[in-house]
Amino acid sequence: MSKVRLCFAKEGVASYISHLDLLRTFQRVFIRAGMVIRHSAGFHPHPMMSFVLPLSVGQTSVCELLDFETEEEIDCAALPARLAPCLPLGVRVLECHVPERPVRELQYLQALVSMEYDGGVPSGMAEAVRGLLLGEQVVVEKRNKRKQMADVDIRPMIHTVEMEERDRLLLLRTVVQAQNPGVNPALLAAAVSRHLPERAPDFVRVHREQLLDGDGAAFR
Repeated sequence: MSKVRLCFAKEGVASYISHLDLLRTFQRVFIRAGMVIRHSAGFHPHPMMSFVLPLSVGQTSVCELLDFETEEEIDCAALPARLAPCLPLGVRVLECHVPERPVRELQYLQALVSMEYDGGVPSGMAEAVRGLLLGEQVVVEKRNKRKQMADVDIRPMIHTVEMEERDRLLLLRTVVQAQNPGVNPALLAAAVSRHLPERAPDFVRVHREQLLDGDGAAFR
């Protein structure tokens, strides 16, 4: 029996695969690759698989993690090539290893938030956004533990923000708190739309770049 952690990319059309559909996809991928996944006991056994910090639909990533258990011993070095022919378009296994850290030690995520402006980035936009996101409060509407929408101050969850302006894009590279509580990087753009409505972006993309532990090192 092996406990395994996959690091994979989810890009392009695959960004629109939901969390549950992606779980079903990997179940089929493992079957096609001839792997036997360990199942829970009881009347309704389910495969021992879980995503670490599932990605929102429409977002892309090069650092998604899937933990699972197998009934066989796994050659981690060979597993990416073994799974590659079975994966859907837009999903790539980058690495496979034995989990080094428990999920509770995942502290931050680094993401690139691209805010697009059809008519070009408004003058002074970077300074205005920096002042907003690094101010005393950043209040946005966020779903709470009761699955209800409520105003929440996400400023304590924003660790760092760096900005770069390119043509019609304002790029925010941010490190935010990942869990307990965590914040979706898309909420930074939502804060801009709420508090600077005259400068709201026409389109927003979020790309997850890295998962980090409390020391800022890559989470494995």
